[in-house]
Amino acid sequence: MSDDDQKPPKPEDFQKAMQEMFSKMPADMFSIPGMGATAAAEEAPPAEEVPSKADSVFDFDYLPRDIKAHLDRFVIQQDEAKKALSIAVCDHYNHAKYRRAAELEKGDAADTIELQKQNVIVVGPTGVGKTYLVKHIAELIGVPFVKADATKFSETGYVGGDVDDLVRELVQRAEGDVELAEYGIVYIDEIDKLASKGEMIGRDVSGRGVQTTLLKLMEETEVPLSNPMDIRGQMQAMMSMRGGGDAEPQKETINTRHILFIVSGAFSGLEKMVKKRLSAGQIGFGADQADVMGEKLFQQLETQDLIDFGFEAEFVGRLPVRVVCEKLKAKDLENILKYSEGSLLRQYEREFEAYGIQARFEADAITRIAEMAEKENTGARALMTVTERLLRDFKFELPGTSVSELTIDAGLIDDREARLKTYRELGKLVDVEKARSEMETFCRAFKEKHGVDLVFTDEALAKLAGEAAEQGRSLLQLCGQRFRDVQFGLKLIQKNTGRTSFEFGVESVEDPDKYLSDLVVQSYGGAAGGADAASDGTST
Repeated sequence: MSDDDQKPPKPEDFQKAMQEMFSKMPADMFSIPGMGATAAAEEAPPAEEVPSKADSVFDFDYLPRDIKAHLDRFVIQQDEAKKALSIAVCDHYNHAKYRRAAELEKGDAADTIELQKQNVIVVGPTGVGKTYLVKHIAELIGVPFVKADATKFSETGYVGGDVDDLVRELVQRAEGDVELAEYGIVYIDEIDKLASKGEMIGRDVSGRGVQTTLLKLMEETEVPLSNPMDIRGQMQAMMSMRGGGDAEPQKETINTRHILFIVSGAFSGLEKMVKKRLSAGQIGFGADQADVMGEKLFQQLETQDLIDFGFEAEFVGRLPVRVVCEKLKAKDLENILKYSEGSLLRQYEREFEAYGIQARFEADAITRIAEMAEKENTGARALMTVTERLLRDFKFELPGTSVSELTIDAGLIDDREARLKTYRELGKLVDVEKARSEMETFCRAFKEKHGVDLVFTDEALAKLAGEAAEQGRSLLQLCGQRFRDVQFGLKLIQKNTGRTSFEFGVESVEDPDKYLSDLVVQSYGGAAGGADAASDGTST
């Protein structure tokens, strides 16, 4: 076999072969969902046109303070970042609204209106709420929102994700409404990973290459709705070519003119470049100014700093709005736990509630959790890390016991093992009301499934509840296991005697098999057996 025979086919050769194959098939042979209409579909009467939800974008009437007030409900601190984002978003959608009005009034003459896009770059450490801010802005406005990490992309034509797919995904999020997608928001995180490394040899297809590809998207371009580089896109194009007929042509591209692009990253090391620039040439009294500024260095960020970091000047120029998020301190983390609508405490309360346990966080515990989270240096994400570590054993051991209330205070955090031991002892105590409720649930489900009433005496209930507590199981679990086969004996007794209700005492629950065996034998004795059985702890 020659070397030429071993080479994989070129994309254009594959596409040509596929076209020849489809040309030999009947037009109505088959259809592929989402990949063009068949001939039969084209002959059908046109469907009624559905109005685009994009019309709601042109009713945009939010003020910057309205958007900030909405963000304040979910994100604690970052006031300057909220202001900058709120203004940028309002300007962007007011521009889109103004241009739409001009198009309706002036037609093509509206193309002469110059509007600078308000694309945004957000700088700040991990876990400070960058993604949260953008996500809730998109939800408030009602536009599709797509988030992706910059690290998964490569320059078009190379192995890796294609940035154009971000725009196509907006159409999916808009449920196929292309016009609505053209006013969506694309958010790219970890953008700092695209910074070019000066020492790199060869083509930087995942750094500078992606920056170059993003340039046209962030300004204005037409993106094909189907990716011409993958098989799905090629098959869709071929089937469209074979469609024929007088069908109304569908929009095949999405315009990025009014898509708002927001990028963000931690930019580790950028603060050193800012500090170096500020310190250069300083002498005497002002020489230590950069050191005193500390965490405020990012507030002094300039375009040249980003270029020195490894970004193309053209790329930085497409991101005119710069937003800086500050590092969260312990007090900020405490306020997140107390006041954010997405507070982690509410999540933990719901999780314990699912096991029948009411969890209550005391103020001193919230303060202590926030202080521990600050030391993790991962922002608000550290709150989950710390809380999960503190409550893991409690969430594992307490469900299924008689414990119905868990108080989380500083004492629990300082000595978890001692507090866990206390709750273990409490879990062994029998909660009569809880046990009775679980028993009623078991008996009701048993009757619905088998048509037989089970009645447990108070002594039998106490016996079962005590066993369940000792084993660290719920009463429902214990009953389900111990009485899983009693229906066979009960149905036989019911057939012989007509009885539909059975009472279980202490001896009955200790050894259900022996109890039922005796009843089955007695059931063959007729009325006398039934009378004897009644006097032995059953009811007719």
